[in-house]
Amino acid sequence: MMIELLTIPGVILIIGAVLLALLPEKFRSSAFLLFPIAALAFVITRPDGYSVTASLGNFELIVMEVDALSRVFGIIFAITAFVAGTYAWHIKDLGQQVNALVYAGSALGVTFAGDLLTLIIFWELMAVSSTWLIWANRNEASDKAGMRYLIYHVLGGGLLLGGILWHYMDTGSLLVESLAQEYTIGNVMMLIGVSINAAVIPLHTWLADAYPKATVTGAVFMSAFTTKSAVYVLIRVFPGWELLIWFGAAMAIYGVVYAVICKDIREILAYHIISQVGFMVCGIGIGTDLALNGATAHAYSHILYKSLLFMSTGAVLYATGTSKLVHLGGLAKKMPYVLGLYLVGGFSISGLPLFNGYISKSMTISAAGYAHNEAAMLMLLFASVGTFLSVGLKLPYYTWFGKEDNDIEVKPLPKNMYIGMGMAAFACIFYGLYPQALYMYLPFDADYNPFTIYHFVEVTQISLMTFAGFWLLRKKLAGELIIALDVDWFYRKATPAARRVFVHGVDNFYDRVEEKIWDIAGFLTKKFKNPMLWLNPFTDRKNVASRYSPSMEVIMSFILFTILVFSLVYLT
Repeated sequence: MMIELLTIPGVILIIGAVLLALLPEKFRSSAFLLFPIAALAFVITRPDGYSVTASLGNFELIVMEVDALSRVFGIIFAITAFVAGTYAWHIKDLGQQVNALVYAGSALGVTFAGDLLTLIIFWELMAVSSTWLIWANRNEASDKAGMRYLIYHVLGGGLLLGGILWHYMDTGSLLVESLAQEYTIGNVMMLIGVSINAAVIPLHTWLADAYPKATVTGAVFMSAFTTKSAVYVLIRVFPGWELLIWFGAAMAIYGVVYAVICKDIREILAYHIISQVGFMVCGIGIGTDLALNGATAHAYSHILYKSLLFMSTGAVLYATGTSKLVHLGGLAKKMPYVLGLYLVGGFSISGLPLFNGYISKSMTISAAGYAHNEAAMLMLLFASVGTFLSVGLKLPYYTWFGKEDNDIEVKPLPKNMYIGMGMAAFACIFYGLYPQALYMYLPFDADYNPFTIYHFVEVTQISLMTFAGFWLLRKKLAGELIIALDVDWFYRKATPAARRVFVHGVDNFYDRVEEKIWDIAGFLTKKFKNPMLWLNPFTDRKNVASRYSPSMEVIMSFILFTILVFSLVYLT
C-alpha cells in the first residue's frame, strides 16, 4: 500500500520537492526535471480504472483514480511542469523550486483524486504553494498581491470544504462524481468555491492582480495549474449546469475587453486567461459530449500556448526590466527569436490555422452551434476577435515594433529560457498540424474535424478584418501609463467599511466584553471576601471581621443536620 501511494503522480512531485531541499544547489535544477518525467510515465502507463485507496479513520479514500478525463489533464500538467522547469533552470532560489514542484504536484493530486476529501487537501496545498511564487518577487506590490491572492483562495477553499461537508451530510458520499443540476446549499457552496479558482466573474480579480506580480518563472507555472485544475473539477462535477454557459460566455468577452484596455504585457495575458477559461466554462455548461471534449481540448491547448506567452513576455521583462508597453518597443532587432516564439503563442491563442488553438477553440464554438445556442456562439466568436486584436496584434506590435528608435538596454537571456520556449512552441505547432495526437486522448465519444473549408474560410475572414481594424486604430491603442479599474474597485472601496465592521467592530466588541468580565470578576471578588454580608440577613455588620455570626452558625448546623437525616432515611 505504501509503495502504491508513493507512485501517485502528485505525490511523486511533492516528494521531489522535499528531496530538492536536501540537495546541493548545483544539482537541484537537474533533479527538478526528473520528477515530472517520472510522474508523466506513471500517468501514461496506468490503465483506465486503476485506483489507489487508503483509510483515514472511518473514511475510505480513493487517492488516485485513472480514467480518460484525468489522464489527459495529468499528461499536460506533467509536461508543463517539465517545460516550465526547463525555462526556470537558471533559478537557484530554493523556495521557488520547492513550491513550484509542490504546486504542480498538488494540481496532479486534484486531477487524480477519487474522493472529495483527498481533493480538498491537494486543493489547499495548491493555494499555499502558489502564493509563494508571488511573494518570491520580494517587493511591496507582490507582498500585497500575494496576500489578496491567499485571502481569495482561503475563502474559496473554505466554501469548497463547507460544500463537501454539506454534500456528505445530504448524501453520505464523498466520491468525486457528476452532480445533478440541483441548487442545494452544498452544491452551490462547492460550485462557488471551484468558480473562484476558475476566475469566474465577478470572482476573478485575484488573477489579474496577482499573476503580473509573480516572479518571471512563477507566472509560467501559475498560468497552467490553478484555473485549469478548476476547469477539470467543473467538467468532472458540474457538466451540463446551464448557468455556466452564460458565465463562461461573459468571461470570454470580459477578459478580452480588459486585455484591449490594459497596457502591461503580463496583465494583458492575465486577463486573457479569464477569457480563454470562459470558453471552457461555457462548453462545460453546454454539457454535450462535443462541448466537454472542446473544454478539455482547449484546456490542454491553452496550457501550452499560455505558458509560451508568459515565457516570452517574461523573457522581455527579464531582459529589459519592464513590462509596460509605454516603455517597450523596437525590440524586434534586439530579441528576434523571442518575437518569433511569442508569435507562435499569439497565433495559437488567436485560433489561427495550423496552430493548436485552431483545433480546440473551434470545437467549443461549434458545440454551441450544434446545441442551437446561437447567442453563446456569437459571444464566443466576438471574444475570438478580441483575442487576436489584443494578444495577436496589439501586444507584439507595441513590444517589438512601434518605437524603432527605442534605446532600451537588453541583457542576454539564459539558454534554458530559449529551450523552454522552443519546446512549448513546438508543441503548439505539432498539435495544430496533427490534432489527432490530442483527440485520441479526449474522454468523450464525439468526432470533430477542424479542417473544413467553411471553418478555414471563416477564421481567415475574421482574422483579416481584425487586422485591418487594428491597423486603422493602432495609434488609439498605443501604450500609456493607466490603471484599468476592475470590479475589485468596489471591493477596495468597501474595505474601510468592512474593516470598521469586521475588524475594528469585532475588536471593540471583544474589548468591551473583556472589560465587563473584569468588572464582574472584581465585583465578585469583593463580594466573596465575606459572603455572609449579603447571604445572611442576621450578620453582625458592626463586626465584619468575624467570619460568621452566631445566628448563621445555628441555621447552617440545622440545615446540615436535616440533610444528614434525610440521607440516612433515603438510604435505609
